[in-house]
Amino acid sequence: MLIFVIIIVAVLIIGVGVYNSLIRSRNRVEEAWADIEVQLKRRYDLIPNLVNTVKGFAAQESGVLERVTEARTRAMGAQTVQEHQQDENMLSGTLKSLFAVAENYPDLKSNQNFLQLQNDLTDTENKIQAARRFYNGNVRDFNTKIEVFPTNLFAQMLGFTKRAFFDIDDNGPEQQPVEVKF
Repeated sequence: MLIFVIIIVAVLIIGVGVYNSLIRSRNRVEEAWADIEVQLKRRYDLIPNLVNTVKGFAAQESGVLERVTEARTRAMGAQTVQEHQQDENMLSGTLKSLFAVAENYPDLKSNQNFLQLQNDLTDTENKIQAARRFYNGNVRDFNTKIEVFPTNLFAQMLGFTKRAFFDIDDNGPEQQPVEVKF
């Protein structure tokens, strides 16, 4: 009887340890995702200023400006990691189009507001990449933890599921970084 009680207590102690470990890992993943969202919001906040600056010099390029605005709106409304991934790839592609258009306007390329927005956007893109790496590292650790024995037994019982990576589409517009230097 004493051995049975000791086994039950040991299983409970191990279970509590595994559960707490899973919670810590899940919270790290959520914190890392929040870091990505902060940088994405910063990016979204820069885009209207960038569009308005370009509009002042290249009003006839309204199609490109509308696509950037639509892509931004769509990206802001994304709910899941997969939606964010798809919409961010689209937004990066439209930003490339916007900067390609800016190449045709020498006055725009030398405008101080435009140059500062370029620098801010470059900095934000770098921070998004760093936050993405941090998030994906935490997701990798969490997914590994819920797949290895014996943690996987507790994870299944407690309803922990794998998280999705925030990857770049290998064939998408984000494969090459957004070029913002003129």
